Amino acid sequence: MLELLTGSGLALSAGLNAFIPMLSIGLLARYTDTVELPAQWLWLENGWVLVVLGVLLLLDVVADKVPAVDHVNDVVQTFVRPTAGGIVFAAGSTSETPAITDPGAFFTSSAVWPFVIGVVLALSTHVAKASARAVVNLSTAGTGAPVVSTVEDVSSLTMTVLAILVPVLVIVFLLILVGMGMWVRQRLRQRKRERSFI
Repeated sequence: MLELLTGSGLALSAGLNAFIPMLSIGLLARYTDTVELPAQWLWLENGWVLVVLGVLLLLDVVADKVPAVDHVNDVVQTFVRPTAGGIVFAAGSTSETPAITDPGAFFTSSAVWPFVIGVVLALSTHVAKASARAVVNLSTAGTGAPVVSTVEDVSSLTMTVLAILVPVLVIVFLLILVGMGMWVRQRLRQRKRERSFI
């Protein structure tokens, strides 16, 4: 069960920012004993892969904070984030971490299913994120983009850390995120109604 929560948390995190969970797993596997990747995912801890992921993360973080550019970035990321979600779900759910001591017990059959599950989870998060971002950009004339993007990045990092160290808290964090999303949506609707009366 913890394997499913770890993989899900990482995939959902990739739906917000593809490179945070990939870089986190790679760095933790390379420089600590916190994550032990299975043989098929050892490439994630390669030095060159980590440099490329770091550069891509920097580009994504900057592009996502600029109104209009963030929309183009979201279109490009429609292919990247689900793929990253598939990778981190499969790598995370089959890795040995402080919470997962016997990863082989979860997915004993094909390695395709963890990847597919991760793709679906990351894609659903990405679609929700991109849709919400469009509403925020329209309602704030683009000024809300940097704030929302920063919240998304912090959420992605938080969920990644929780998924690796305390996967059971992924559920709690998701509930908090959904609650915050519903509150923000309600506030935006209320502001729109107030403007229509003026």
